[in-house]
Amino acid sequence: GGKDSMLMNKPIYIGCDDSGFAAKQSIINYFNEKGIEYVDCGSDDTPSRYPYYAAKVASAVSVGTADKGILICGSGIGMSIAANKYKGVRAALVSDSYSAYLTRRHNDSNVLCLGGCTSGRWTILEILDIWLNTDYDGGHHDKSLELIAELESCNFSGECWCPEEKPYPDFEWDPAQKL
Repeated sequence: GGKDSMLMNKPIYIGCDDSGFAAKQSIINYFNEKGIEYVDCGSDDTPSRYPYYAAKVASAVSVGTADKGILICGSGIGMSIAANKYKGVRAALVSDSYSAYLTRRHNDSNVLCLGGCTSGRWTILEILDIWLNTDYDGGHHDKSLELIAELESCNFSGECWCPEEKPYPDFEWDPAQKL
């Protein structure tokens, strides 16, 4: 498996907050080395709010502009919570290679969430490589994804939150609250 995963017609959308910036740069280097097209949705190392960047990536996947997305914050938890608020997004927080494999094989995850402060560079790149090169199994897993789609159609109104500009003023982090 994996040949179908790498034959993507659409670029991968990638976003982070300041805590995920270094990891994002490593992933972008990986993309450049492998010739994988991507759209960098920000941020940089300036203090930022993860929901804004999660919206940029998850909304692209939700409306079909992207087939896959990658989000990185300090732990990956906030990004995964925000991304899963979008219809059609199956965001998975992954911190080990076996989970990367399973979330593609069994859940057809389309957004990979990573912890820039909780996973090392080599672990992140291994997870990414496995996630990108593992295909969805289908079969008995299809019914679960159909049920998720059914609950989404009941629960979502159809509007998609993705502000053009960041919806918060510049700020500095309280060092006591860093990971």
